[in-house]
Amino acid sequence: MGAIPTQRETASRASDAPAHRSAERRSGGVRPRAQKSAALPGSPLAPGTARAIVRAALTEWAEVDLPGTEHLTDRLADDAVVVVSELVTNAVVHAGTDVEVACRMEEASGDVVVEVCDHHPSRAPRDTDQRGPQETPEHGRGLRLVSTLAESWGVTYRRGAKTVWARLSAEGTTAVDGIEEYTGRHAVTQGLDAAEILAPEPLRAEHDREWLDRGALSFLAEASDLLAGQLDENLVAALAGQLIVPRFADWCAVWLEDEATGRGGWADGSGGTGLRLARVWHGSENRIEELRRALEKVPPHPADASRPGPAGYPWPKGALGPHGTALAYRLIAGGRPLGTLVIGRSGLLRFPDEVTGLIEDLSRRVALAVGAARQYARQATISRVLQRGLLPVAVAEIPGVHSALVYEPCDKGGPSGDFYDLFPAGDGRWCFAVGDVQGKGPEAAVVIGLARPWLRLLAREGYRVADVLDRLNRLLLDDATEAADAAARALVRPPGPGDGPQTRFLSLLYGELAPFDGGVRCTLASAGHPLPLLLGPDGGVCTAARPQMLLGVIEDETYASETFELRPGDTLLCVTDGVTERRSGPRQFDDGDGLATALAGCAGLSAELIAERIRRLVHEFGGKPPEDDLALLVLQAELA
Repeated sequence: MGAIPTQRETASRASDAPAHRSAERRSGGVRPRAQKSAALPGSPLAPGTARAIVRAALTEWAEVDLPGTEHLTDRLADDAVVVVSELVTNAVVHAGTDVEVACRMEEASGDVVVEVCDHHPSRAPRDTDQRGPQETPEHGRGLRLVSTLAESWGVTYRRGAKTVWARLSAEGTTAVDGIEEYTGRHAVTQGLDAAEILAPEPLRAEHDREWLDRGALSFLAEASDLLAGQLDENLVAALAGQLIVPRFADWCAVWLEDEATGRGGWADGSGGTGLRLARVWHGSENRIEELRRALEKVPPHPADASRPGPAGYPWPKGALGPHGTALAYRLIAGGRPLGTLVIGRSGLLRFPDEVTGLIEDLSRRVALAVGAARQYARQATISRVLQRGLLPVAVAEIPGVHSALVYEPCDKGGPSGDFYDLFPAGDGRWCFAVGDVQGKGPEAAVVIGLARPWLRLLAREGYRVADVLDRLNRLLLDDATEAADAAARALVRPPGPGDGPQTRFLSLLYGELAPFDGGVRCTLASAGHPLPLLLGPDGGVCTAARPQMLLGVIEDETYASETFELRPGDTLLCVTDGVTERRSGPRQFDDGDGLATALAGCAGLSAELIAERIRRLVHEFGGKPPEDDLALLVLQAELA
């Protein structure tokens, strides 16, 4: 059984990487290529998608009788499916990135070559020379299976990408002995039986104790890392199945309590009827649906819900045959039942104690991950509701002015620090605001929840632009605001040392529009905010305000405003620093008047097209997605 390659082994194997050849054949003027590739998202569904791609490719090539397919056997096809599944699993689970999968058949030999390319390699394989002789390599365990089934395999590093490839010979494939004798049943496919090699010597009684003694802690540590980063309870359930099958069981099922209808108990007909079957996993994919139907009829019902440890579960004879054993583990976190984990094995009277103990430890980690995912979901729901309350339902329509808005919060799970507003203030006036609060989350929500209503109230009371900023500045420095801020922080975490008064800085661009015959009179002021830009019909760009102090810094600060006219075709662009400070390496988007240059290229465009072009240019400026909230408002005076 092959070990994980060292870096020196990887280099030598990479030099033997197969040349990129494709078998071709003329058929009615068409030259089908014996090659298939696809890009897969980094998710637990990726291995199943990769298996389907490879299976479909081999079937298609055999149907059109491409050169080399005369050597293709069911055994070779099964092994190729398993190998690509393990390569993709290794990339997705350990690296967490998108991958590209390619499969091709060599024309002369009929060998099948599969490749998995990770464009964001996080680390090279470990150097086994640095480990003790008895230490089991845990990283990249699926590559042990690849080494067993493939004639040759290797890792090829290129700039920004890592490709793991494997060649499976048509002349003969390495046999995996002893599985059928151990399981006491016919193999569904040789490849799926061989997948039991995924864990270090799993499911073979003579090796159970040896591996559990050496590898259990490492397995649990790795499982904890995988589960801890998941924020979706259904994904946690899916990962639990992948961790258990086929390492320790033939199949696994996870029931979860429905928080809306469940009572935190077991499904016994008298209460706690909110169990739903969230995930079913079987070593043979063609048995999953039948097993799911059988399990849905028998929700878990331990004899004693308060009894620690696993409880027996009825064996699903109709789906899996008459012989086997199954155990149910209660999932509890923080004293609250969250669901049930069930595992099953055919041909066993009972699970080894070592396995049941390890799964019990794993079930605790699954329960903690489900609890954390639910807590995140609750907080995300609260944040979404709060976010909706902090932003206007719709922006006002202003006579003689076209407006366009782009708003993209960076953190989808919490309130953004950016906000905007555009509302009527009475007496033929409309007011607009684009602001950015220091920080995010509840603390930012407190400031936005104060600032936006006060802006509307003061504007409708007749206060002019500079006066509104003066009063809002004093409000942010008021003791009542400090108390609200402390309460918001207490919702996130208990108070601790150093949790004193927090600064509540607010950068704000605030203005007033008054349409008249022939244009729009605009009065505005910028308090520590990126300055607005004015675009003329001829493509000329200039700033439309002067810089002033942030709000919430100096109590007796006074603010001033500027007034100018927007003539037909003039465009005012207001942005947050998510636009101006968008980074690409050491450079920012607004370096060298980058925003003004981008706006000048928008001459003649409508407000909507200007907003979309600036948004696109900001996204394209950096190689990664934006790391800050992004908001921009475009106001354009109508042409006569």
